[in-house]
Amino acid sequence: MSPLTSQLLLQRGRPKTNRLGKIRSLDLSGLKLLSEHLDPNLLGRLKQLQELDLSNNQLEVLPANLGLPHLRVLRCANNQLGDVTTLCQFPRLEELSLEGNPFLTVSDNLKISFLLPNLRKVNGKDAASTCSQVENLNRELSNRVTAYWEKFMAARGPEQEAEKVQTDFVNSAIRDVHYGPESLREFTQWRVRMISEELVSSGGNPTREANILKKPPGAAAASGPRSPPQARLATLKRPHDALLSVSPSKRMSATPSAQGEGGQCALQLEPLHFLQCHSRNNSPRDLETQLWACAFEPPCEEGHAGTTSQTVATCGGEAVCVIDCQTGIVLHKYKSPGEEFFSVAWTTLTVVTQAGHKKRWSVLAAAGLRGLVRLLHVRAGFCCGVIRAHKKAIATLCFSPTHETHLFTASYDKRIILWDIGVPNQDYEFQASQLLTLESASIPLRLCPVASCPDAYLLAGCEGGCCCWDVRLDHPQKKRACEAEFAFSSEGSKTTRHRVDGLAFVNEDVVASKGSSPGTISLWSWRQTWGARGSQSVVSVVILAHLQWSSTELAYFSLSTCPEQGLVLCGDEEGSVWIYDVQHVLKQPLPPAALPQAPTQILKWPQPRALGQLVTKTMVNTVVANAAFTYLTALTDSNIVAIWKRP
Repeated sequence: MSPLTSQLLLQRGRPKTNRLGKIRSLDLSGLKLLSEHLDPNLLGRLKQLQELDLSNNQLEVLPANLGLPHLRVLRCANNQLGDVTTLCQFPRLEELSLEGNPFLTVSDNLKISFLLPNLRKVNGKDAASTCSQVENLNRELSNRVTAYWEKFMAARGPEQEAEKVQTDFVNSAIRDVHYGPESLREFTQWRVRMISEELVSSGGNPTREANILKKPPGAAAASGPRSPPQARLATLKRPHDALLSVSPSKRMSATPSAQGEGGQCALQLEPLHFLQCHSRNNSPRDLETQLWACAFEPPCEEGHAGTTSQTVATCGGEAVCVIDCQTGIVLHKYKSPGEEFFSVAWTTLTVVTQAGHKKRWSVLAAAGLRGLVRLLHVRAGFCCGVIRAHKKAIATLCFSPTHETHLFTASYDKRIILWDIGVPNQDYEFQASQLLTLESASIPLRLCPVASCPDAYLLAGCEGGCCCWDVRLDHPQKKRACEAEFAFSSEGSKTTRHRVDGLAFVNEDVVASKGSSPGTISLWSWRQTWGARGSQSVVSVVILAHLQWSSTELAYFSLSTCPEQGLVLCGDEEGSVWIYDVQHVLKQPLPPAALPQAPTQILKWPQPRALGQLVTKTMVNTVVANAAFTYLTALTDSNIVAIWKRP
């Protein structure tokens, strides 16, 4: 029996009346309603209803025929909605709340803007900027589909049946017409289908509605920058996310020649976007906020391990941004006033809805100065949980490559903690538990699970050197000291232990580390080093090669690797990006007396223009590329996110 009855509607409706047709406002929140409980025959009697609250229920979809022609305000927060297309039945809707529906995505936000032309506010925010974005996308898609139609019809044979041709056109347009970032693919495919079907029904003449969207009332007044509230992710690129320009001459000079610095063939890379999206108070004059870490989103769907991402998360200052590298659009932005973010890391979780459906979530962990880890459900647009991990700042964090819920955090309190963040409950909240505490003699700066045995050992680059811990969970001791320290040979064969501020595996055996010797990056063998350890607590690493790097005495330039391509990447104090192709070293280590290997190429700083002035010099704190090395992202200490593309 449905929990909704005429008597309940009269009790919860306003104004108080004995007739359903006179109710103007109805509160049905917190009743544990399922989609099938929304009876169109009953709700359709609410002919004058203008405001409906369905928050805090268990709705997965809204029925398509509720019959509420005058509805202006709809609240559906904290449900399990996975589709928004049925909202088109409410053409007069002006305010909509969908917060806390974790299966809705950026594409759904765009669909809402397209379907509801009178919408003024979504989740308490002005809808004008999203409407403008949809207008631009719609206009470009309409032009592309129309051009595709002309090309398709010109190539068809006269003997083909018209009906089959039309069906084939719609299917091929959905497959072949692309525009915008991959994260908006669901929306663009949805619109391409609609535009294609309109073209077919009109005989190839695009309707005006296919090209021009109505602006919501008040859209013209909402052109200024707006600051997103604390603990919320704002969607799509904002007016205050400045896109810096690069002159054509600099763009050409930044593209390397076919021959690299080390005599190897250089990789062709060209500067694509330069963004100021971490500005304090959204000021375009902010060229001082330091940006510290970035990470590419992993493939979300199971069985897509070979795919690569063009979505990167960046952090610095009080903001975390998620950027589409292809377009330079800031898809999401999370701000926490008073915080300074130092590190971000992705994981992909499998969650089960109350209806038993499995969903894959991309979750982004972000941490920094305040010792808190924030777990961000990026696609849905909200913070799922906060872990009070350390009393001092968190320098870095990383997820286990084998356990999607296991998270390592490293702090200035000289501790590394392994957490199990679990999967979110029915209220989409995380309940994290502490699994291990690893004690360090100095501040840990970089974390790196051992590639060949990530469940057994963890490496850390620290202020005092490079250390290793046993992290096997089948051992009873939950608080552990360092298992071994690694020493690096310097001139005169003297072994030393210095700060290690760069650390990453190039493959399952070879480690790249930086900081132990000025001006060089070391490549060394984990397998040979650990195999020769015996019972020693201090172990000399087995060096395979040295890579020539900047002679600067400055520290904290983080390196990264691209294992599938055999590449090592690192920025420097001049704004340059050093790229090393080390595949030959992986196959045949250099002799011990060999000179440091020169970089394959160095990408010089392209000097983008900000506020009419050239940014001639900066420091690149970190460089990361996606797995296929199609995009490279560099973060600077002057509030600039630099993105290069490999053609």
